[in-house]
Parts: sequence; structure tokens; C-alpha cells
Amino acid sequence: MIITIDRKYGSGGRMVGEKLAKLLGYRFYDRELLKIAARESGMHEDVVSHFDERPAGSLLYSTFLYATMPVTDALPLNQKLAFAQFDVIRRVAQDGDCVIVGRCADYVLQEQHDCFNVFVTASTEVRRERLVKYYGIPSELTDKTIKKEDKMRSEYYNFFTQRKWGDASNYHMTVDTGRFTLDGAAALLVDAVHRLEAL
Repeated sequence: MIITIDRKYGSGGRMVGEKLAKLLGYRFYDRELLKIAARESGMHEDVVSHFDERPAGSLLYSTFLYATMPVTDALPLNQKLAFAQFDVIRRVAQDGDCVIVGRCADYVLQEQHDCFNVFVTASTEVRRERLVKYYGIPSELTDKTIKKEDKMRSEYYNFFTQRKWGDASNYHMTVDTGRFTLDGAAALLVDAVHRLEAL
């Protein structure tokens, strides 16, 4: 089974994905996907840390990509990066059981019958607390950071999928980590996966 996880910033979606992969014995992919895509496309890996899941229409994004990739490619470079990443996602999915976080994986793998698409969310209050605890972001900056990061993720997703980020119809299950905790969310998803495997 391929489990894709999309998530609101600060909801703990990546951590839930890691816990889930460990509990199931699945491979786990997050930033590694973009690193592989960047390497195979001849792009400098600095793009990974500065422009991961950033809106494709961003002027800064496009300018940086033009400075770090070959200029002979026919596609706009920001699209080339995304499509290279999508190719990597398809490849790792062919290798079997794994958890993939973000990067439009639910859309890229929409034709695969063995995909389980999850959206992880939490209240703004819970996300504020996590940003302070896990990322060391000052409390007075949490609201601004959440708004900025969610906006970038939604614009990236909406641009490449022509869908609406966070729309329930795109996912099989939504989990609130404010209600279930990170460990509770992972356990809930493990149970869901076992039930799906038994069908």
C-alpha cells in the first residue's frame, strides 16, 4: 500500500508519517524525494532547502531555478523541478509499501488503486504550540508563519493539481492531531491500513 500524507503546517503530519512508517515497516519519503529529483535534473541541492513545496508562480522561485538549472530545457524550470519530483514519486511507489509526505503525491498517484490518501490537520492553537515546541518559533510569530506556510503549500498544490488543497474529496481520511495526538493519529491510521488490507 502507498500512503500519501498532506498536512497543514504545524499539524505534525510529517511526524505522524514517520511514526506510521515505523509501525508498519514501510519506507518513508519526505524531502528525500526532492533531493533525488534535484540531483537527477542537474539542479543544485540548495533548491531543496529554500524552495521545497513553494508556489510555482513565485518570481523568486523562478529566478532561483533559472540560476541553478541548465537553460536548454524546453519546460519552464519550476515546472521541470515539479515534474522530475513527480517521476520520482511514481518510481518509489512502484517499489511497494511506503509513506510519502506532501508534494502532490495523492494527485500524482491517483490512478493507483492501492493508495490511501490522508490529510493531517489541527486547530490553530495546537499548531501554535507545536511551532514553539518543535521549531523554536517565537510565539508572537506563529500566526504569521502558519498563514505564510499554509498559503505556499496550498498555492503549490492548487497550481500543479488544479484541485483545492485540503478539500476532503481529495483524501480518503482526515485526522486531527489536536484530538488524537501524534501517536494517536499514527495508531488510528495503522488500524485503517489494516482494515483496508483486509478488504
